[in-house]
Amino acid sequence: MENLPQPLILDILSRLNDSSDLTQCRLTCKTLNTLSYDVTSLRIFCSYHRYVKTRAHPSSTPFKTYVTRFITSLSQLDSVSLGVDNSLTGLSFDDLEDEHDDLHLTDADFVSEWLLFVNYRLKTLSFLDFWVQACWRRSHLLSLISRHCDRLNELEVKNAWLSMEGVTQMFSLTSLTLEYIRLDDENLSKVNEFFPCLQTLNLIGVGVLLDPKICLKHLKRCHWTISNAPLSLTVIAPKMIGLKLKCVRPRSLVLETPLLSNLHLTLETCGVFAIREQLLHLQNLRLKSHSLCDLISSFSGSMAIKELSLESMSRVELVQLEKPNLELVFDVFPNIRFLSLGPGAYSDMEASFRVGKSSTGKGLRWLKEFTAYLIINDIEVTLSFISYIIGSCNNLSTISLLIHHEFDPTGVGTFISRCPAYYSRAQWKWGFWKEGSKDVWVS
Repeated sequence: MENLPQPLILDILSRLNDSSDLTQCRLTCKTLNTLSYDVTSLRIFCSYHRYVKTRAHPSSTPFKTYVTRFITSLSQLDSVSLGVDNSLTGLSFDDLEDEHDDLHLTDADFVSEWLLFVNYRLKTLSFLDFWVQACWRRSHLLSLISRHCDRLNELEVKNAWLSMEGVTQMFSLTSLTLEYIRLDDENLSKVNEFFPCLQTLNLIGVGVLLDPKICLKHLKRCHWTISNAPLSLTVIAPKMIGLKLKCVRPRSLVLETPLLSNLHLTLETCGVFAIREQLLHLQNLRLKSHSLCDLISSFSGSMAIKELSLESMSRVELVQLEKPNLELVFDVFPNIRFLSLGPGAYSDMEASFRVGKSSTGKGLRWLKEFTAYLIINDIEVTLSFISYIIGSCNNLSTISLLIHHEFDPTGVGTFISRCPAYYSRAQWKWGFWKEGSKDVWVS
């Protein structure tokens, strides 16, 4: 190891998974000990063992003190990641006997103790806080970071309550991830104002949002998962190319994203869905909704779409909603090359076919690959529907069918043996699916 070039050794040390590994390396030889103080990346996480030890032995070094000492001993850091181990994230209020703040890692006073030693080089900063301690303590972390980290490019904060008070504009920040955050910015107006140069924005479980509006002219990619039901959602991003949005029941959803090429949209229902500028560049579309028909119809005119994935979220109280059918898909998406139907979407379309709501039309002459997740109740009906699909899409090269794992094995054999007779020119692929598990392919 000592014979390796020092830059290579330093790069290896900077890639270690945790500070404890770095400490152990220091004990092996003088070279590693010396170079360890010049690492550029550091990850420090509190393990469950350390947590229990601190509780059992109050005289042991507190985790925050350990963090401060470690970071302030390193002069070349450009990336810092702090957090608690996964085994701690599952602890509840009942597991704590006091009101400690020893693992409140987004506490601005604690962060300021070490941040000013490394802020001039920092490019990446990440926090995974201890939710039990952080959820009821408002943190002014963003204000501190915005005032002292002029070169910061990426910021990630999870499991915290963040105040926007005192935050200043951060023109260097291009990537922001907030996950399971209580954010004092119900409309996201302050996020838009103080982080104007964001190119990547991930908002996962950020609450409590009322009328959130993303308006960022440089934003290219966004992953937005909303657990509550806001009044409206608006995304205005002229350079956005990728959006993954999951919400419950917004009264309105407005997209003004003319360059969007990849869209993953999950909505239970939506009062008004408006696309202000036609999505001429949209090529990959994934839709999941209770009201799938309405959502599909909203994309009329998006002729560039090549890959389409559909899934229905059926519920008993929503049985009156119109079920999607293949004719609607043919009409709205005539140029797709790849079509995937989730179990809900496939079942709904097979049901529409069974009652005669699908009829021979122009089909999909460009479709090359078809994938479906099957729940087979009647083999003959399913075979007829598969035959109908093949007859409507006569240029298919690959047909991939996944059968629900609980279907009778004898029936599976019969079904698999009969399908290829309908279209021998295509490659048939077979597999099994189960809720919450990875698909299993057998051919």
